Amino acid sequence: MTQTVCGILLAGGQSRRMGGGDKCLRELAGKTILQHVIERAAPQVQALAINANGDPQRFEAYDLPVVADSIEGYAGPLAGVLAGMEWVAAHKPSCELMATFATDAPFAPRDLVPRLLDGLAAENADIAVASSAGRSHPVFALWPVHLRKALREAMIGEEVRKVDVFTARYRVATVEWNARGMDPFYNVNRPDDYEHARQFLQA
Repeated sequence: MTQTVCGILLAGGQSRRMGGGDKCLRELAGKTILQHVIERAAPQVQALAINANGDPQRFEAYDLPVVADSIEGYAGPLAGVLAGMEWVAAHKPSCELMATFATDAPFAPRDLVPRLLDGLAAENADIAVASSAGRSHPVFALWPVHLRKALREAMIGEEVRKVDVFTARYRVATVEWNARGMDPFYNVNRPDDYEHARQFLQA
């Protein structure tokens, strides 16, 4: 790995479709969904932090830095990306790139970072984004930390909130994963999704 990568776990959402609260702290097969994601993400990065708003004490058991959005008002995943970039720049300046992981995806790929790095290099791209079954997953991506100023300007000056509106300004490599069996980017958004994931893990 020629470039150093740090990771951010995006847990800043409001989980409305799961009835509110932190869906990543729901238990699934004896572990929280967040623990499943951490176990997959941590070996791939030099350092890992959680992006979450509200009381950070609820994540104390995970022994990871908790970084709140630097833009108020639950501005979506882009706000988490920005907060992560700013945290990496301040605390892990050797990391040129930052990987983002959704915290509601308990089957996240164990090879996310190396494959996104390969995609970035192969296409000489600025950003690499994961995809499966023909669908892009922009919360699973590799970002250059130096874009933090451009992202902050887009979010504050232009009120950009959608990830694809921002990434469209750059060269993006899309890396495809096999979705047979269980899609590695399957996310637990609703109670039905949670039940399906639970049954899959028990099978």
